[in-house]
Amino acid sequence: MLIGITIFASLFLILALIRLDYALFFLIAALPAYLIRFSIFQIPSTILEVMILITFAVWLFKNWLPYFRDLIQKRTIKTPYPFAWEIILLIIISFISVGVANFNLGALGIWKAYFFEPILVFILVINIYREKKDWQKILWALLISAVGVSLLALWQKLTGQFIFNEFWANEATRRVVSWFGYPNAVGLYLAPLILIFIGWLLSLSRQAILGKTLKKILIILIVVSSVSAIYFARSEGALIGLAAGLFIFGLFAGRKQRIATLLLSIIIISGLFISTPAKNFVMNKLTLQDLSGQIRQRQWKETLLALTGTKFITGAGLNNYQAAVAPYHQEGIFFNRDNLSNFDEQLRASSTLRTKYWQPVEIYLYPHNIFLNFWSEIGLLGALIFMWLIFKAIYISLKLTIAYNRENHPEKYLALGLMSALIAIIVHGLVDVPYFKNDLSVMFWIILAFIGLLNFNQKFGSKTIRN
Repeated sequence: MLIGITIFASLFLILALIRLDYALFFLIAALPAYLIRFSIFQIPSTILEVMILITFAVWLFKNWLPYFRDLIQKRTIKTPYPFAWEIILLIIISFISVGVANFNLGALGIWKAYFFEPILVFILVINIYREKKDWQKILWALLISAVGVSLLALWQKLTGQFIFNEFWANEATRRVVSWFGYPNAVGLYLAPLILIFIGWLLSLSRQAILGKTLKKILIILIVVSSVSAIYFARSEGALIGLAAGLFIFGLFAGRKQRIATLLLSIIIISGLFISTPAKNFVMNKLTLQDLSGQIRQRQWKETLLALTGTKFITGAGLNNYQAAVAPYHQEGIFFNRDNLSNFDEQLRASSTLRTKYWQPVEIYLYPHNIFLNFWSEIGLLGALIFMWLIFKAIYISLKLTIAYNRENHPEKYLALGLMSALIAIIVHGLVDVPYFKNDLSVMFWIILAFIGLLNFNQKFGSKTIRN
């Protein structure tokens, strides 16, 4: 395998040396390549990591060092990166969290894969795709990535092939997983991209040019296939996050879209209240009374118990959540799947019922809540800074949408799509882990870089972003 990795790395290096923009394009399109893992001298790595490090190294020596020389000689102007101080603080705090975990290899690997390398991609996108004409490359790369994920998911739905969990592969209980090992990963990956693609679609000119018409048709097909993939994965959190993102998109897209969104929301809510089964289903989900919701509530209680004492400030440390929560973990819960009345009393009176309704619960890698995820990994300050970063990006996107709307500029839809993608990440993140995964962390920083590029262009035009 190492021979194949070496050949790939050599070819990718040649591509980066010849066309750095194509290398970054390939990297973004192949985000799920982190699933190809290997070790060199017992140090774990992935194909995605290889591409990130090669691309950054080539950019550093080919572009940044000459710029640094010009900066020293005062032949160029220094401009700050977007979100600069938040990035610096996150890098420092996340590295301190490696120390909280006693600098073990697992913690260093998490820091490298989820903080250091994604921020390198942020820097690459800001510098390599800084010109407005290059933004399409980001969108096309993400679209190709969505094609690969969604089409494999649809094939799995039709055939059941490549789903290695027997329960999920069974036709009656089938849940697609695409390239990933579990169904929710499909929703975590595709939901933000769908909203970005919708923004891209609406930002295209309305001129009836064949090339643009074909582009619109292609984007629509990928949006449909991606939504279908999420549905067939039965990723309820992703569907709710997507719905929340679409609602926000509709509210700010324009007067007609706002009216249509509000009317549609009223119709849907009215329909839910009219249909008792539908109302009960939705209320169970929203109030976390279903099995998944009950498990989440138990996780959160255990996490809060674990984050006591010194861990209240520092968190458990990177890659240390399972060990920290283990002393507080309850091996399972009693789940009232049949909606029995006086459930607790009946359980106390019957050992048979206690056996029947006992649901074992494992210790997951993360608490499955976006704030608790960061709190447990990088401490309270790290979690607060990260949430500040997300809401700052949403605020900037909203300002861009309003500014572009005044100018009747089609790029308002791109800004709105990026903002809605962050909304979907937050909403889905209330019950899942939308960041602590190689591809998702890189995607998050690509979204932030794109918002930064839009903001810089709106303020200063096509000037170079450097630091």
